[in-house]
Amino acid sequence: MVFYVKNMVCDRCKLVVGQVFSHAHFQIQQIQLGEVEVAAPVTATQIAEVTARLQEYGFELLEDKRVRTVEKIKTLVLALIRSSSLELKVNYSDYLAEQLSRDYNGLSTLFSSLEGITIEQYIIRQKIERVKELLTYDELSLSQIADKLHYSSVAHLSNQFKKITGTTPSQYKLSGHKNRQPLDAI
Repeated sequence: MVFYVKNMVCDRCKLVVGQVFSHAHFQIQQIQLGEVEVAAPVTATQIAEVTARLQEYGFELLEDKRVRTVEKIKTLVLALIRSSSLELKVNYSDYLAEQLSRDYNGLSTLFSSLEGITIEQYIIRQKIERVKELLTYDELSLSQIADKLHYSSVAHLSNQFKKITGTTPSQYKLSGHKNRQPLDAI
């Protein structure tokens, strides 16, 4: 049996969600971002306990198939953007359509109707949050960050950054990095 969990965006999220399910005596077979596979049977009491505990940590069980699809899109986008091993530039629309075995136009329409922004806007916002994170670490130059996130140029990254944040990457770096957003709030 698979449970779909909203707001799982990192390995620490998987750890917390796994602890919640274990505490409720679920036999966990596998945990991935957004999904927990457990051995059946489970009781209504267990599900109620997990639902309540997950909410305490900012997670939510998903039941609506449309919402699950949108969360899967978000999970796939996050995984690509945060992947340190991503060597090749990926066409997000082709990748999402392939991974979800669905037409991209349908996915895009669904995402926009539930999230109020396009998939492309979501991708840009996530990339900008990743840029903020990498600027905070101060381990890579802006040129290296642009390459890592497959921007066509530093100028393109800087223009997108300023459009989203209102500041340039250099201004952000000098500001003390106080305006990063949680990934699940984007």
